[in-house]
Amino acid sequence: MGEWVSSSRPYLTARSSGHGDPWSTEAGARGRRGTQRVTHAGLVPAPSEIATLLGTPEGGDVIARRRIMFLDDLPFELTDTYYPTRIAAGTRLAETAKIPGGAIALLAELGHVGVRVSEDVSARMPTEDEREALRTSTTEPVLQLTRVTLDEADQPIQVDRMVMPAHRQRLRYELRID
Repeated sequence: MGEWVSSSRPYLTARSSGHGDPWSTEAGARGRRGTQRVTHAGLVPAPSEIATLLGTPEGGDVIARRRIMFLDDLPFELTDTYYPTRIAAGTRLAETAKIPGGAIALLAELGHVGVRVSEDVSARMPTEDEREALRTSTTEPVLQLTRVTLDEADQPIQVDRMVMPAHRQRLRYELRID
């Protein structure tokens, strides 16, 4: 399959509902096929790190969307996205159906626009469930990228946790210094 170079920018900007999701668009622009399957959506107790990042009590309710991202039918990334219930409860974010234009577009429609993002990347060995889902060997590490998106009031509106096979990824960050 080769190395995939990924940039976060397309995943941070709202798109109109007439456009495809950022993943399928990015893959299609490279002559590939990017798809995803939502494996869960709804209320879950917040894991410790996610609770801290969302400013929610540990174990408190959050809305989670769990997805497997595929590149040319190969599992490519596991993505869990968490939202505060005050934002996502009762919306399409809490449902397994595809969201036209993607979750960022829906958040914008709901009045929640991200203006600042923080990302942390670490390498580790996958859990057994991650290894099976990603179809990797027991000796292949994964990259874990945790992204927090904050609104204009500096309040978290979304936390993404992505797990991807390290040997298939290269993350690119481009920063403009003004």
